[in-house]
Amino acid sequence: MAEVATDLKKYLKLRGREVDAAMRKLVPTVKTRPATIHEAMRYSLFAGGKRLRPILCLAAAEACGGEIEKALPLAVAVECIHTYSLIHDDLPCMDDDDFRRGNPTCHKVYGEGIAVLAGDALLTLAFEIVANSEPTRRYSIAERVRELADTSGSRKLIAGQVMDLEGEGKPVTAAQLKFIHESKTSALLTTSVRFGGMSANATPKQMEALTTFGLSLGLAFQVIDDILDVTQTSEKLGKSAGKDEASQKATYPALFGLEKSRKEAASLTAQAHDAVKPFGKKGERLEQIASYLLDREY
Repeated sequence: MAEVATDLKKYLKLRGREVDAAMRKLVPTVKTRPATIHEAMRYSLFAGGKRLRPILCLAAAEACGGEIEKALPLAVAVECIHTYSLIHDDLPCMDDDDFRRGNPTCHKVYGEGIAVLAGDALLTLAFEIVANSEPTRRYSIAERVRELADTSGSRKLIAGQVMDLEGEGKPVTAAQLKFIHESKTSALLTTSVRFGGMSANATPKQMEALTTFGLSLGLAFQVIDDILDVTQTSEKLGKSAGKDEASQKATYPALFGLEKSRKEAASLTAQAHDAVKPFGKKGERLEQIASYLLDREY
């Protein structure tokens, strides 16, 4: 197990570097006018982070027999969407957080106006990158754009954010909590692996397996995130710990308690593992990432 963990860490580091290199090429530099907005965009993009979504995109492409180079633009697009959502999520009108990934949040450095616009710009850039990606026989540019629009729109990512805000301080059912987490977190994780499959011209069966994997992994990831918010320090997390409880947010620990939440995360991770079994050896990397995320401490 120690050997697998060491190998996985090397893989995550390597793929993370590849994603960063691709982002440097695809995101406008500070030499592009106006410099401030591009500086703010790059500040948030390169402020650290696990690069989980883009790495999952690349690992899914590998599982389907695809090439990393063809998947990289789509990997960058999902990271742009993720970073935009974090910039907006940290704003005073939303979760009002001063730190993200151990650094001052975008609005603390550049002001609220520029932070809003930096998020908007990253959202728009994601679609530009997808529009310029290389289509495959089964997956056109239009289909990829539709996928990203559906995931980041008012029925999924934004829907989850809205219900998260509206649920503060109110009793929330298990079904409502699942919808929030599926929309806010699981949807983009699922699109990340689906994009990897699309770049590799995945078969319908492969795409179905990746979708099941993404949905299960996304929910497990958010359950663990909820647990860490009440069990870890701000220093460990790189953001303000205890914010969910202070804001009376709907979370798994608040609704079910820590022990049941941990069992739920383990069960969802097992479902993710089962989903990628048909890929055989090529799916092992996805399985390893799922295990790594279950055991993470930040």
